[in-house]
Amino acid sequence: MILAHPLTTLGAVHTAISLVPVVAGLFAFSRHRAIKPQTRSGAIYLVGLTVSVLTSFGLSSTGHFNAGHALGILALLGAFGSLLVPRLPFLGRLRPYLSTFGLSFSFFLLLVPGINETLTRLPSAHPLARGPESPEVRGALLAWVLIFLVGFALQAWSIRSARQQSASPSPEKS
Repeated sequence: MILAHPLTTLGAVHTAISLVPVVAGLFAFSRHRAIKPQTRSGAIYLVGLTVSVLTSFGLSSTGHFNAGHALGILALLGAFGSLLVPRLPFLGRLRPYLSTFGLSFSFFLLLVPGINETLTRLPSAHPLARGPESPEVRGALLAWVLIFLVGFALQAWSIRSARQQSASPSPEKS
C-alpha cells in the first residue's frame, strides 16, 4: 500500500500527538459542554494543542511557513488568550463568553488542517479528495464551520441560562 502523500516520521509523530487535544477536547465538550482549563481534560487539551502546533513547524509540503502554521498560531492565541480574559475586568459580563469562545475557536482551528489532511490522504489507495480546493474538502470545512457556530451558540445560551438561574432569587421553603 503506497500513500499518495507519504508521512514522514515527524508527520506520523505529529499526527499521533494531534489526536491528544482532539480526544481531550471532545471529552471536555461531552462532559462539561466546554473546554475548561481547570479540568484534567482542559489541561491535557492545552498541552496537547501546544505540542501539536510546535511539531507542525517541522512539517511543510512547500518547505516554508504555510496556512496550517498560521492556523496553529491563531489556535494558540485563542486558547491562551482565553486564559487571560477572566483577569480583564473591563470586559465585564463578556468574560465567560469570550473565554469559552477562545477555547472553542482553538478547537475549531485545530481540526481545519486535520480535515484537509485526512480527506486528501485517506483511504490511502484512493483518497477522498485531491487537494484543499476540492469540493469534498470545501464541503467538509463548511460543515465544520456550521458545527462550530451552532456549538458556540449553544455554549453562549448555556452561559446565559446559568447566569439567569444564579441571579434569580431562590424560592423560600415553608
